[in-house]
Amino acid sequence: MNATFTGLHALDDRLPDWSAEGLAREAAEMRRIRDELRGELRGDLRDELRGDLRDKVPHERREPAATPHPARLRDDPALLDSELARANLDVRLAEYDSGFFHGRNPALWTGEAIFGVVSLLIRDFAPAAKRVPSIRARLEAIPAFLADMRGTISGAMPASWSARAVRECEAAQGLFDRGLSTWLAQQTLPPNVITDVMESATRAREAFATAARWISGHPVAAGGACAAGETLFATLLQRGHFCDEPPRALLARALEELSREQAALATLVDAYGGTWETIQSAMAADHPSVEEYYAAFESRWRDCRRVAVAHDAVTWEEWPIRYAPIPDWAEEFAPLLYWLFYRSPAPFDPYTVYEYVVTPIDASLPADVQEQRLRAWNHSTITLNHVVHHGAVGHHVQNWHARYRSQSRVGRIAATDCASRIAMFLGGSLAEGWACYATQLMEELGMCTPLERLSEQHTRVRMLARAITDIRLHLDLCTVADAVTFYREVVGMPEAVAVAETTKNSMFPCTAIMYWLGTSRILALREQLRAARGERFVLREFHDELLSRGAIPVALAATLMTEPVA
Repeated sequence: MNATFTGLHALDDRLPDWSAEGLAREAAEMRRIRDELRGELRGDLRDELRGDLRDKVPHERREPAATPHPARLRDDPALLDSELARANLDVRLAEYDSGFFHGRNPALWTGEAIFGVVSLLIRDFAPAAKRVPSIRARLEAIPAFLADMRGTISGAMPASWSARAVRECEAAQGLFDRGLSTWLAQQTLPPNVITDVMESATRAREAFATAARWISGHPVAAGGACAAGETLFATLLQRGHFCDEPPRALLARALEELSREQAALATLVDAYGGTWETIQSAMAADHPSVEEYYAAFESRWRDCRRVAVAHDAVTWEEWPIRYAPIPDWAEEFAPLLYWLFYRSPAPFDPYTVYEYVVTPIDASLPADVQEQRLRAWNHSTITLNHVVHHGAVGHHVQNWHARYRSQSRVGRIAATDCASRIAMFLGGSLAEGWACYATQLMEELGMCTPLERLSEQHTRVRMLARAITDIRLHLDLCTVADAVTFYREVVGMPEAVAVAETTKNSMFPCTAIMYWLGTSRILALREQLRAARGERFVLREFHDELLSRGAIPVALAATLMTEPVA
């Protein structure tokens, strides 16, 4: 699955083997590869010693540290990739040993099954006729895959996970009926091929219906318990984010920063006038007309690029992007699934123009629906989220640097968006940290309107609230209900949004925290290097140096950038 999303298509006809036996085989293979990597690192260190010294160094002192010396990682991309691969295996094995993911969460299974097929529909990496055999093969694999789910999941499941999985099963039944038939009709395919695919889709739909009934009847965890535990959380911090700070110390620091950002937001609200509620209404009312809607994205994208170029902020090569409505075959089902508006371009697929999909709004919709959608897709949301954070100087520029400038092969692919999360957990703090930092950067450079500045400050509050909830939930310091209340009272989220955010936090421990960890470390690194380099500090050079390392943990990138040259 991850291979398909990264643009490697040799396995496009398969779904993963998540049976108990398959997962055990995968874990054994990961342990073997990790041991091989560990042995290579030991041998590499021994080879560095002169022959006359090698035998004089006690054996126990020849063993490598947990991570090789930063100077060696900085100067040797292959060694860096070995360490990153080892860290990725540490993370995956910790997840496997915890039993927290495949053995408890049905939404992981439903998402993998659905996007196994969707991954072949949303990208024209090959003509439809060449993709159809793989589409059909994955549809045919869904019944056995979902049957394995019933054999692998044994314990009680949090109610919110079950509810999400059931909703996805229901969405899949429509997607692989009306949605898929619409997609097929839009391609140039023989009628018999379409018939064969839809017959396979029928069997897949029946499997989703069976899965939904099984999930609905499965025992529910008391109190919605979903804590991953401090041991797993600490491992994900250390090996996924290269952060050695204990979770509880991070929690204390995040709570302190939250108070400061809340105070900063209150100051901005007072300066603007009114209350936060009236300002939210003003933001919603500040939206383009139906006729201006699609052009508003393009206009703000050009504004962002113009400001970045004028300030020589970062190398931003031509890498065209186009904002377009979600395809009609997917529009009904996308809101019910993990359907990203911006999904990182596949590193190994050819690139022409990236199509960034947005919610359709046109004159054919009823007037009240038009207004509802326009208020949600207001100028602040368009600028900060869909232009700066995702489609412009944030993720899109970061993905260009990772694809074309990263010497690390791991850094090139780690942050690729896959079925439920990115390809490698360790890519998150750079990918999300940079995108959040980019919105702060564009505010610093004067791009944002007063309402956009208020929205950006509110985002900082929300980012810290998510980090706090991530730690509290998985260290069992709060309940799901507590987290929902926290989001409502501190961030002002509506009930449904707070529930959805808490569900996502609970499913993926140590993930929501990566936004804050990454952003704060980039800001600290910038000031550290500005002070050290003085007049030699150049903003573009700093940004390019960071991004050229690819999607590797920000803490590791910072170490590599500050390690003195021998």
